[in-house]
Amino acid sequence: MDMSTKYLGMQLRTPLVASASPLSQDISGIRSLEDAGASAIVLYSLFEEQLRQEAQELEQHLNAGTESFAESITYLPQFGEFHTGPEGYLNHIRKAKEAVDIPIIASLNGATLGGWAKYAKQIEQAGADAIECNVYFIPTNTEVTGCEIEKIYTDILRELKLSVQIPVSAKLSPFFSNLANMARRLDHLGTDGLVLFNRFYQPDIDLEALEIKPKVLLSTPQELRLPLTWIGILYGHLRANLAATTGVHEAEDVIKLLMVGADVTMLCSTLLLNGVRHLSHIERGVRRWLEDHEYESVLQIQGSMSQLRCPDPQAFERAQYMRAVKGLQHVDLTSH
Repeated sequence: MDMSTKYLGMQLRTPLVASASPLSQDISGIRSLEDAGASAIVLYSLFEEQLRQEAQELEQHLNAGTESFAESITYLPQFGEFHTGPEGYLNHIRKAKEAVDIPIIASLNGATLGGWAKYAKQIEQAGADAIECNVYFIPTNTEVTGCEIEKIYTDILRELKLSVQIPVSAKLSPFFSNLANMARRLDHLGTDGLVLFNRFYQPDIDLEALEIKPKVLLSTPQELRLPLTWIGILYGHLRANLAATTGVHEAEDVIKLLMVGADVTMLCSTLLLNGVRHLSHIERGVRRWLEDHEYESVLQIQGSMSQLRCPDPQAFERAQYMRAVKGLQHVDLTSH
């Protein structure tokens, strides 16, 4: 059974990739992911705020004794809890590359152009096989237009592609007025892969302390529908690879995503919930399904259920919507 796939120019043993998570913060965790069957690993993210804080702390030391002390650093979180700063992140890449034989993909997380180009080059020099650009940007200014928001993405990806020779992927949110057009524009910039989708973590309120508090909710299998839909729409229309993330919990999820056109499926929440060894369970499930249905490779099913395979894609979308709505008519609401 040939489970191999190509992603960001790399030949991977299987489509199962460990996405950015605390599991990659230690070399022992990275080794465990490889042993469990991960074909590549996306490291935990280096945050733009960490780069900014480092620059501000450097300025603070250079200007010690003057009136230019940067009080603004107090608004930034203490990044000790984020495992390591920029230099530590580069060392972590080097150690990871020495520890395992599978590709190591670095992750940059931010919302402005900043000093990303400089650090992207250093990440490349540290030995990363690729960079995943996670543009985590939630617009709250009512004066900012959709075009301005999209320009942030294109500017960052253009700069990163000019800065490094290794592949660059973009991890996107689904919140664009025309996601298909945004994907095409990033594809034309030379973005090597699109990772669909980012999850924006929303805060909660502590009713006793009367404080806003962060609350991380792991994904559920129900969230699979969003990447499933959009990968199925984009497949065959872009040069860039398509990576599915969010809601990938079992072998069935992986198979469905491959069928709509995903090159790889990225796992995080299911590994945090079930342990790293769950990767092996998922791989066995995918192999078993392919064998039971007499397929010889992953490539045979890739894109087989995409919109591209439908003679009339627009009619297909309308038909599925109408069937879904009509199905509600048969639900007995009085029993709930």
